[in-house]
Order: sequence, then C-alpha cells, then structure tokens
Amino acid sequence: MVPDNNPSVTEIKKLEKYSSAFTLSDMEIFIFPELFFPLVIANIMSPVIWKWRDDPWFSNIESKSFNYKVNRIKQFIIDNYVFNLDLSTWGLTTKTREMSRFSDFFDLEIMKQSNALFGYEGDKYYFDIDIRKHFGLDKYDSEVIPYWKTETVEAMTAFRYKDGFTTGAGECVSLSSLYAAALFIVGRIPLEKIFLIATPLHSQNFVTEKEGLITNNRRIVTKNMWFNGTSLSQKARRALENEKITMVTHITGFIHIIYNEATISRKDYETFSTKLKSFLRTELTDTIFINFLRFKPRYKSLFQYYCDCSGKHLYISLEKMFEYEHTSKHNLTKETREQLVNEIEGDEFHLSPINGKILLNNVEKIFQENKSISIDEFIKEFEKLAGSVPSSLLDEMFSDLRVFIVTDPRLPDPAKSFRKSLEPEIGIDDTRESILKKINDMAGISETALLSLYVYRQMDMIDWVPFIKAAIERNPVCFKDLEEKDLNEVYGILMDLENESIYDEKRLALPDEVWNFQRGDGIEKALLLADLIVHRDGSNQITLEINGSDVTLEHMGTNYSFISGKALVKSVKIQGNSYSAE
Repeated sequence: MVPDNNPSVTEIKKLEKYSSAFTLSDMEIFIFPELFFPLVIANIMSPVIWKWRDDPWFSNIESKSFNYKVNRIKQFIIDNYVFNLDLSTWGLTTKTREMSRFSDFFDLEIMKQSNALFGYEGDKYYFDIDIRKHFGLDKYDSEVIPYWKTETVEAMTAFRYKDGFTTGAGECVSLSSLYAAALFIVGRIPLEKIFLIATPLHSQNFVTEKEGLITNNRRIVTKNMWFNGTSLSQKARRALENEKITMVTHITGFIHIIYNEATISRKDYETFSTKLKSFLRTELTDTIFINFLRFKPRYKSLFQYYCDCSGKHLYISLEKMFEYEHTSKHNLTKETREQLVNEIEGDEFHLSPINGKILLNNVEKIFQENKSISIDEFIKEFEKLAGSVPSSLLDEMFSDLRVFIVTDPRLPDPAKSFRKSLEPEIGIDDTRESILKKINDMAGISETALLSLYVYRQMDMIDWVPFIKAAIERNPVCFKDLEEKDLNEVYGILMDLENESIYDEKRLALPDEVWNFQRGDGIEKALLLADLIVHRDGSNQITLEINGSDVTLEHMGTNYSFISGKALVKSVKIQGNSYSAE
C-alpha cells in the first residue's frame, strides 16, 4: 500500500472517504471498507424499515421461530423490491477519473486484480459463462465505466417513482445491506450474528444463527438449500465457489484482503469462519448424490432407475425423471419419488435395462450398506458399478462431486494485526430513537458512528463539504437529458418536479436521486442545478444561500429561488472543485 503519513495525503484520503459515504460506489467501498457497515446502521436509523413492523404481514413476528422470521422478511423483500442490474442507473465515469481520486494513497494495481470494472474477470467458471457479458460489463471494456453505486433504503424504496419500475429496487450490495437491517429490526436478530461478505462481483450475508443462513440478492439460502442442486442454489454458490472474498464486515469492524490491519473482533471472525465453513460442507448421502446430479446435469445421462410399477419391472432414464421434476411438486428424493413416478407417462418407461446406463438403485445400495461413508470409499464402491463409462468422465464426476459437498471459502487471511475499534452497542431491544441517540452520542469517539451519520445524510450533524463534493463531482445522471436546455429552462423543469424529498427531516438527496426519482426538496433541486452548471463550465462560481424555507442559488448575477422544508441554515460556495460550507 502507498504510505499515507504525508499530512496532505492524509487529508485527501479523509475527504475522499467521507465524500464516498454518500455515493458508496463499488470501488469506494472496496477502498474504504469501513463504509460498508455504516450503510447497515444508516438503514437501521432510517424510519423506513421500522414501519415494516406495523405491516400485518409481520404480525406477532417477534414470537415466531428464526426460520419463520427470515422467510417472512424474504417474501416481503421479494414483493417490494426487484434486483436492478442496470449499471448505468447512476451514470458513467472514466477509469482515469476514478483512479486519480485514489492514486495518492492506494495501489491501483491491486484494484485491477480485485475489481470487476477495472479488469477482474474471476476464475475459470466465470470465463466459461462470460461473466462480464453476464453482468453487462462487456459494454464497459474501454475507458468509460458506470458508477456502480449502492443505494440507501430510501433510494431503493424510491425506485417506484422511476420509469419502468412499480416497486423498489437495488443492486446486490444494497440488498444485502437492506437484509441485514431488516433481520435486525423486524427479525430481532442481533447484529453480532450478521456478517456481510463481499467478493469482486457480489455481496451476500451470512447469519450465524442455528446452522447458518445466507442471503443472496432477494433470496435466502439455508444449508439444505445450498446442497439441493436447484438453480437457486447454483446462483447462490456462484460467488463463494469461484471468487475470493475481498472483505467481511460486521458491527465490530472489518477484515479486508489487502489491508494488514483488521478492526473486526478476532473472536467474532473466528466464529464466522468456523460456522461458514461448516455451512459449506456436508456428508455424502444418497440424497446429496441425487442433488449433485441435479446440480451437474451432464452426469445424469449416465444413470437409469428401476421400479416395480403395476406388477411390472420397468426402467427409466434419470434425465427423464429430472425432466418431470420441473412440472411437479415432487422430486427424485426418496420421500416423494413414488409420487413422481406415478406422474410419469407410461410410454416413458422401458421393459428392459437401458444399455450403458448405471442403475441408480445400485448406487443407493452403497449408501444403505454404509451409513457413514467417505467420498474415497464411495468412489471405490462406485467404480465396481461403472461398467463401460469412460474413466476420464468418472474422474471428472468425482472431482465435481468433491467440490459440490465441500466449498472452501477463500477468506481474508486471519494473520492480520487486529485493532479493536470503538463501535456502537446496538441491541434488538433498542428503539429507533435510542439507536439514533447512541449514534449521535458516539460520533465524536467512534468513526463507525460518525460515518453512519454521513451515510444517513444527517446534515445538521455533519460537515457539508464532503456532501457538496460528492454532489458536484459524482452525479452525472441529469446531464444528457438536460444538455440541450438553457439554465432558465432547467430551472423551470426543476420547479415542476414534486417538491418532496425521498429523505425525511434534515436529510438530503443527491442530484442523481432527484433526477432518477423526479422529486426533491428545494435544497436538493438547487444542488442539481449547481451540479449541471459546474459540469458545463468548471470555472463558474456559485453561491447557495439556505435560510430555513428560503433557498437561493446565485450564478453570474442571476438568482434562482427554491423552497425547502428541511429547516436548515447554510451558506455554500462552489468554484470548480473548491467547496466551502458555513
């Protein structure tokens, strides 16, 4: 890492970090991992999720089981939020522009190895499915890249105002942060049991309650689901099987793949690592073997199944049985296999064994005769049944089976220097008001608490300069739509937008949020106008006077007036990339 003992570099780094608390791009969170959990805390501070408690859907949820709680929360999220992977939602920037922000204090070669927008491609699996195309990154293989920003719960919820959406929306980091806050507020699951996991291309949560639980975008994955071989488990497995984990963050702090110092509690990280590894491995059983064949369909063609149906000895290929699974509530596992067989049309069966296929019944006998069998012992017994199946194909199958039953997560090395940091003590019995007070009271001694206020946009408690910097330098969404308009036309358009902020009380939206959701308080509209003016001519000088309900932007002798309901008082001056706020 580039040393930052130069005072000027330290100040640059601090300003970039606190400014990044508002835009929370993928790259910003990677460089400043201490921003990740404050987003969860900001969502906990927000009134939005607390209102979920009053929804009839969550009636008496506090008295229910863990599984009931998480399933209820999952369905509420599915009903009210969609996964948004439109990487241009928050505008475009350039690699040079973004890298120049951090070049004084960050080794950018590391960025290229670990960040999807700067060249990271993932392992062989990702090459096979062309992961850059899968995520829409193939459109950005030149100098131009999208801002891959993480949304607050307010921004996620406000997507219902955006064209093309009828509900809220968010990308993977936004959804994992939303889930973490909802599990705490609605599910009453302590933050100490919730860990956020980031890889170069994804973000998931791991909850250490009972045998563990993973959240994956809008879904949840139990241990049984992880090994059931369905498309849902396949999607959940993708990141942990094929990517290194760049960071783990928690209420006690974080551990990051590239930083030598970790702030997460060593004990909590050890607990997390142990429970995650246990979650990602299972014993080999007949059910797990069938699930594996569902997961890796290339091997199911090797097998057939024998049954006695209506007094006849009948045989059927496993491909055909799996085919019927798609339209049935029953599956191949022993508990419902008979019902599945009864649904299969008679002409799908054969009166004689199918040449060249292994009898699944004989494979299952291996498990019946060996109640606890290692994979090596299973392979030895299986080879006796393999017949004419090529040994090379069997070797591939056994190799894939080993991977299926044990995923070894590539976690950040625990051989770090662990530094205890002062973190807010937030409990499931706390009210929202008490949590707000705790965060405010600790902001002077805990950086996590202070950063939470920045992410939360508590404008009467924070320095405005990082916010103004973020608003002017990293909010380009309106530029193209307004490029043909003169300032008077733009002012008229802004005055016609709903005069309503997506944030309550003394909190402010950024210009991109105003434009995407077509609404904003007078201060927010004035900042959008300032953003556009600076974009057109960086030498322009702008003064923004905020005095309660009266907001005036002055530019080249012209005043633009707006009305605010935020009850804030501030004098802001902008000239190029120089900002002041008093």
